[in-house]
Amino acid sequence: MRKRAEDVERTRQRIVEATVHLHGTAGPASTSISAIAERAGVTRLTVYRHFPDETALFEACTGHWLSMHQPPQPMEWGAIENPLERLTAGLADIYRFYGEGEQMLTLSIRDQHAVPEPIRTAWEGMTRQYVEVLVQAWPQADDPVLRAVIGHAAAFSTWRSLCREQGLTNDTAVEVMATLTERVGGRPPSQ
Repeated sequence: MRKRAEDVERTRQRIVEATVHLHGTAGPASTSISAIAERAGVTRLTVYRHFPDETALFEACTGHWLSMHQPPQPMEWGAIENPLERLTAGLADIYRFYGEGEQMLTLSIRDQHAVPEPIRTAWEGMTRQYVEVLVQAWPQADDPVLRAVIGHAAAFSTWRSLCREQGLTNDTAVEVMATLTERVGGRPPSQ
């Protein structure tokens, strides 16, 4: 009985790893259950037996991928009181994560139409949490312009533009966005 349970778990793990591989190389929209089954060495029926719907499969895939790529830790940099120091630490952590997970993040964002709604909602919530933690350190946290600039700074598309398209290092990109945010944060709030 124990061996059977171990075999079931190994099969499940192969399916998850196959899904992570295919999502990270072809993208979620180009990943079929047939391709997952083939890569995992199982039948389509076996995939469905372990994961009755797309959401369950995506949750397992996301959980496995995140276990290999430490996500940003907003509770750590959220403890920093100085707004600029918190922003610098937070963006450095966020940009590290983006750099480490660039391929998967690029494909997942490109294919977000194929990602189940609960997974998209969780990603959006995580991103909002980063922005909220970064904004709350500023005295004018309710200023919509400051909030927009910090939201822009924390966006994957901003990191990609600065670091991949413009060739900046993560450290320089953090410095640029911190300087911009400091400039915006030092002006009178917008009306």
